[in-house]
Amino acid sequence: MPKFATLHHSILRCFHKCGTVDHLNQTTAILITSGLSHHAFFLADLLRSPTKDLGYPLLLFDRLATPYIFLWNAIIRGFSGSPQPQMALVAYSRLRNHSVVPDRHTFPVLLRSFSKLRNENPFQFYAHIMKFGMDFDAFVQNSLVSAFANCGYVECCRRLFTENAKKDAISWTALINGCLRNGRAAEALECFLGMRSTGVEVDEVTIVSVLCAAAMLRDVWFGKWVHGFYVLSGRVIWDVYVGSALVDMYSKCGYCVDAVKVFNEMPTRNLVSWGALIAGFVQCNRCNKALEVFQEMIIQGFEPNQSLVTSALTACAQLGALDQGRWLHRYLDRNKLELNLKLGTALIDMYSKCGCVDEALFVFKKLPAKDVYSWTAMINGLAMHGDALSSLNLFSQMVRSGVQPNGVTFLGVLSACAHGGLVDEGLELFRLMRCDYHLEPKVDHYGCMVDLQGRAGRLEEAIKFIQSMPMEPTPGVWGALFNGCMIHKACELGEQIGNHLIKLQPHHSGRYILLANLYSRCRNWEAAANVRRLMKGKGVDKSPGCSWIEVNGVIHEFIAFDESHTESFHVYVMLESVTAQLKLATCDLDSNILTFAIDGE
Repeated sequence: MPKFATLHHSILRCFHKCGTVDHLNQTTAILITSGLSHHAFFLADLLRSPTKDLGYPLLLFDRLATPYIFLWNAIIRGFSGSPQPQMALVAYSRLRNHSVVPDRHTFPVLLRSFSKLRNENPFQFYAHIMKFGMDFDAFVQNSLVSAFANCGYVECCRRLFTENAKKDAISWTALINGCLRNGRAAEALECFLGMRSTGVEVDEVTIVSVLCAAAMLRDVWFGKWVHGFYVLSGRVIWDVYVGSALVDMYSKCGYCVDAVKVFNEMPTRNLVSWGALIAGFVQCNRCNKALEVFQEMIIQGFEPNQSLVTSALTACAQLGALDQGRWLHRYLDRNKLELNLKLGTALIDMYSKCGCVDEALFVFKKLPAKDVYSWTAMINGLAMHGDALSSLNLFSQMVRSGVQPNGVTFLGVLSACAHGGLVDEGLELFRLMRCDYHLEPKVDHYGCMVDLQGRAGRLEEAIKFIQSMPMEPTPGVWGALFNGCMIHKACELGEQIGNHLIKLQPHHSGRYILLANLYSRCRNWEAAANVRRLMKGKGVDKSPGCSWIEVNGVIHEFIAFDESHTESFHVYVMLESVTAQLKLATCDLDSNILTFAIDGE
């Protein structure tokens, strides 16, 4: 017996050290050759190995004369947390075929698989729960609430919760999470207030869910109240999960300074907390800072996962930081991180926005499976580079492959048509969007159509299109028409639209500058001067232009008329030199160059 205990301990250590499938196979071979593969305790250890490869354990499992219920539970638990959660349902079916009676631990691990199986029906298992008399077990009831919520049955979830005689923190949190998973953040906060009114003690898990709801609603004041009342007061423990939720909440609400303060005060950090801060900086359009934090994380010894690399790639895309984006791509290959759909889509978007559409296509073709987001990223990338025909061809391939386009996909192809002058194709796509795909066009789609017709010189058709819109046209839509007037020097119509835009946004400097540019383009210098005087008289200041450039992997930011950059002196010296050479070359400057600069509409 002592020898058996020693052997069990040694093999258990081997299982816990299994980091790869090869290690697991070697340890399994020891079990088989030593004649212990039929022993239930060793098989249970094998099922708990961290590799998540259940192929070998299943083969050994089938050889057992009497598979015990705790082994069935281990198999179901393994599949529930694996990339194949549907196999947990198959394992339960096999359990019943062997006439094994499930216990109170079976259904919670089985129902956990529904967090990844949103289209499955949990009602069939609810019938079994009632059949075996476990519908009053608190552990099983809480798991049922989560399963119904994960599958979108929020009303059933609420009814189950109401029938629960013992409503503890776990059941309340399951209900709150159920509302969150279905986009009902306001209801989640109402549930939390109801929980407080009943006197149930709030724990750290509940606080994390509540902070997620506040983040979804962008309700920073509710989030700050939770932060002060529960976290700073010590009513809940400030662990890494609470800290990460706080960082995420402040970031999504646009309070990056508070997010950094919380992050710096966190007692411990993990990849989730680093990821929350990096994603927050990206969301607040502080992409340069996001990449700095990413680099600091690596320096401190943290190895980024796929989600973190995705956030960093998004920052590179916004900045046009090609060198850093390529380094991240090499990091993925070097560390053999799986190129999942989100990561592949982020790479496609980064290469497209950095001007490397061929590399984006290379990544796109390497993806083993493609969803609507990866197709859309590539379609938008081609459209961005003016390759309208390739963009439309890829759209056709996407439809033929059985992937349904969404609203963003249509924005990409309509934009491609606008920049490629393909008016008839754009009108047909707009019709298909409504009639064939039953997607209701939003204001951005109407803006694309106005831009399409305006660029092509069909200004009257563009006006009629605006008049037919089911919603109020936004300044962006009017701006698209104004852009058409600029291109085709339609001064009278452009003047009307420009004045209308100023009325809509009297404090938007760009509206005045656009109208002044139109007058300058039409050589109406007096009117252009009057617009500038009007702008000055109303105290409207133009926001200084900002640009980035990547040199040897370092992002440099430049702001107009700002001399804070360390190389500003040399930059201005070079600029003066270029200006002097232009004068010597007696260059004839077109009057268009003398117009005000403005960000593109």
